[in-house]
Parts: sequence; structure tokens; C-alpha cells
Amino acid sequence: MNLADMLNFADISQLTAIAGRYQCDCKRNSKHDLIQSILITLGSRQFMESHIRECAPEDLRFLNTLLFDERSQFSLEDLLAAARQASFDTIPGKSGGYREMVARFKNSGWLFSGASQQSRYLFRVPQDLKTRFRERMGDYLREQIPPGGEPAIYRSEGEMLAGDLLLFLRYIQDNEPELNQEGALHKRYQQGVMNAIQIPEPLLGKGGWRFGYGRACEHYPPRLALIVDYARHRRWTTEAGYRLKLTLAGETLLEEGKSEKLIQLYSFWLKLYKGAIPNLPSLVYWISVSAGKWVAVTSLVESLGWLVKPFYYDDAASILEQRIIRMMLHLGMLRLGETPEGPVVMMTPWGLEAAVPKQLQ
Repeated sequence: MNLADMLNFADISQLTAIAGRYQCDCKRNSKHDLIQSILITLGSRQFMESHIRECAPEDLRFLNTLLFDERSQFSLEDLLAAARQASFDTIPGKSGGYREMVARFKNSGWLFSGASQQSRYLFRVPQDLKTRFRERMGDYLREQIPPGGEPAIYRSEGEMLAGDLLLFLRYIQDNEPELNQEGALHKRYQQGVMNAIQIPEPLLGKGGWRFGYGRACEHYPPRLALIVDYARHRRWTTEAGYRLKLTLAGETLLEEGKSEKLIQLYSFWLKLYKGAIPNLPSLVYWISVSAGKWVAVTSLVESLGWLVKPFYYDDAASILEQRIIRMMLHLGMLRLGETPEGPVVMMTPWGLEAAVPKQLQ
């Protein structure tokens, strides 16, 4: 439903509150006048542009969460959880708490409760406001991120991740490598895998903290960890008697020689990292909006860092650079180049297509 439909179903008290919030010039006892005045105010391009520029970061993060949520309606508990998640860098209760944030958005015309008995305690965001917020937010970010220099050469991994998944399974089939007591491949076998695949990575050194990005991230570098977790998820590998072996399903896959589609690996990556980066789909989308042409990685980090909640010892910059941009390169979504000013990235056609969530299509 769009804003006009929701205003028609709203009660006079909410309409009066919205009109008061924006100082609309209208008769406060006329529902028709209230609706028309609110539509004119909220429908202007200037409204959305000023809203984005003047909003506090936690308010924009709250709207961002609602925009990228697959659900079309929210309970009060859902909204309070979104408000809490969006307020990670503010003092709890500083602005009257999370309920005050939800009430403020209701009185600003962003949230409306349902009109029926079944939906009266559920809230929706007008579809046209969502669309306009997304468009203006994209414009705002592009203004903040200037074009980067064109690199002389660049790296693009294309579909190599899908190819390396098959090469990993082939290595497991041929070697049935040993596992240590923690259930990970011994280092010599990890090096064997790296020698067998197209994009090797340095093995992990001792020390450091590693958790939150899948089961395998504790033992393997990020790209290989994704491959190991995906193979386990699809039940192509099994841990039997301190050895890693192929299952019948894994052997069948190798016999058929079919590569996985990158979209399946991408969807799995989103689920695998969502515990550490709950708003990962939105960050991928905003990167895609900002990097249609070559842009500096430092510019992306500076412009999008406020959307990222630090995860233990990972700050916003390391999450964007190592956990998101680097993995988007591995998934074939980004090209990475080097200029005298530093690294630059640009989305691939496949990356631009995949980055748009279903609810925004």
C-alpha cells in the first residue's frame, strides 16, 4: 500500500500528529484537508532530500532496516528490535528509548498500523516512501563518493569460486585428507588444497580471534572457509574417522561436473555472515549503487561506515574492506584495481544484478 491509501485508513489523531510534525497549513478538523496537505508535503523531492541530510544516523539505520526487511508488516516487538539494532552507537535511552523512536516515526508518516482487527497491532511502511527513500539515499551516497582513478590493470575472479568448489571436492576425493582434533584439515592438506585451486590464499597464522563468519572461519582463510562451509551445508563432504571424505551426493556432483551457480553461493554467504553483519544485504546494495564506476575503497568506507555495527574486534572499516568488499570480489561481484592513490573497485554486471534484493525488484 502507498502513503495515500494508508492515510485514508489512519485515524484523525495520527493525521493531526503528522500534520503538526511538518507544520502543514490545513484545517485540522478536516480529514480530507489533512490528507491532501500531508501528501503534498511528503510527496515533494525536497522533503526526502532534507530528511536524509538532517536525520540522525540511528534514524537512517532504522529506516534502512525496514527498507531491506523481507516482511511487509511488523509487530511492535519487531520495530523495537530494529530501533535497538540501529542505535548501536548511542547511549541507551538517551532520546527517550526505542519506543520513543518508533512513536516518532509513526507521527512522521513512516509507520501505519493496519485497518482490520487482525492487523491493528501490525505496522507497515508505505511502499512509495520506501521507493523514494531508496532512490534519494542512492543519490546522496553517490554525491559523497567521487569517481576513482581508472586502474591500469584490475583483478576479476568471475566464476572461479564455483570452479574452485569443484576442485576442492576433487582434492577431497583423491586424498581423503586427515583432520585434527578440532575437525579441521591439517596444515599440509590445507596447502595441498591451495595448490589445487585457482585462487590460493595465505594460510592462517597462530593467534588472533576468529568466529562469527561461519564454522570454518576459525581454521581457514575466508574464501576457503566459505567453500568448506558450503560443501558441508550441501552435504557433499562428511567427517568420518578423522578424515574428510565425499558423500555419495558429492561423488555424484563430481561425476556430473556441474558447477554451482554463483547466486547460490552468494545467498549462502549472506546467511553465513548475517549473525555478524545483520544488515549485510543492504550494505551490498549500497556498494552496488555507489560503485557502478571505479571508486576508491577508502571513499566507500568513509561514506558507508556509519551503517556498519562493529563486531567484537572487527571495526566498521575492516568489516567493509575484508568481510564484504573482499568477499564480493571472490563472488565475482566486484573488480578490484590499484591506482597511485590506493585500491579502487567497480561492480560487475552480475554483481549489479545480484545486489538488488527480491523485495526491491
